[in-house]
Amino acid sequence: MKAITLAEYGGPEQMAWEEVPDPAPGPGEVVLDVVASAVNRADLLQVQGNYPVPPGASQILGLECAGRIAALGEGVTGWNVGDEVCALLAGGGYAQKVAVPAVQLLPIPQGVSVEEAGGLPEVACTVWSNVFLEGRLAEGETFLIQGGSSGIGTHAIQVAKAFGARVAATAGHDDRLRFCRELGADIVIDYHDDIAAELKKATDGHGADVILDNMGAKGLANNLSALAKDGRLMIIGMQGGVKAELNIGALLAKRGHISAMGLRGRPVEGPNSKAEIVDGVRDQVWPLFGTGQVRPIVFERHSMADAADAHRRLAEGGVTGKLLLVNPDA
Repeated sequence: MKAITLAEYGGPEQMAWEEVPDPAPGPGEVVLDVVASAVNRADLLQVQGNYPVPPGASQILGLECAGRIAALGEGVTGWNVGDEVCALLAGGGYAQKVAVPAVQLLPIPQGVSVEEAGGLPEVACTVWSNVFLEGRLAEGETFLIQGGSSGIGTHAIQVAKAFGARVAATAGHDDRLRFCRELGADIVIDYHDDIAAELKKATDGHGADVILDNMGAKGLANNLSALAKDGRLMIIGMQGGVKAELNIGALLAKRGHISAMGLRGRPVEGPNSKAEIVDGVRDQVWPLFGTGQVRPIVFERHSMADAADAHRRLAEGGVTGKLLLVNPDA
C-alpha cells in the first residue's frame, strides 16, 4: 500500500507518499481500506517531533479515518468484510489501509458520506470525553468553546446545543463568528477581546460552567476568570504554550475543576478507555446526525498524496471545520 512517511522530523517538506508494507489484523482488530482521513493539529505536532507515538501504535500519521472493512482478525464479531465504518486511531490514517481495534469502529452516521465520516471520530470522541464524560455538561448550563470555528469547535457547538446547553464560542474574525452563530452558538466573542469580561456581560455575571480550551498556558488566567462557580475547565491543546502561573486562590474561590486529558494514549479497553468513549459517541452523539441536529463541517478536501499541502493550509490559519485527506485510489 501507499502511505505518508516522514524522512525525519521537521515540517511538511519531510512528508512523502510512498510504498510501505500492508498491515495485517491482529486479534480483535480489523483492516480497513481507507477512503478518507483528516488533518488534526496533533498531526502537525507529530511531524515536528513534539507528539510522541504511543507504544505499539503505527508511526504513520492520522488519528481518524473512514473506509470499508477488508479483513477481520481473530475474535472479531459484529462486523463483516465490506462494512462501511469510521474509526478512532492511535495512528495510521494517512494510508490506503490501516489496522484498528474493532472496539474503536463506528458505523457511518445517518446522512453522512463515507468520505465526510473520515473527519468525525477524533472530534466526536474528544468532545464527548471532555465536555460530557469529564466536564459533565448539563442541560441549561453555559458552555464556552475556545476556537469555535475549528474542527473541534464546529462539532462541539452543535452537540452542546443539541444537549440543551447555552453555547458561547470564540473566533478571530467576523465571518467565523457569524458561522459559529449559524451552527447554534448563542454568544460569540472575538478572541482578541477580553473573553472573560465579554462572557460575563452576556451571562449576567455567571460565566461558563464548562470551558473547552485548546490554547493551554496562554488562556489559563482568562479561562479561570471566565469560570462560573463549580465550573470545569477542560484543556485539550497547547497552542498557547505549556507553562503558566495558576492562581490557586482564585480556583478555590470558584470551587473550580481543571482537567487536561489526552485521547491518543488511552487504553483500548477498560475504564476510561477508547472503547468506552466510542460506545458513548455511538449511543449519544451519532443519533444527532440522523435528526439533523449535527452535521459534518468540511472546509476543504485534499488528496492524501498531497497531505503536506493540507498541513501547510492548517498551519496558515483560517480553516473552518475539517480538512479531509481523500485516498486518490479509493
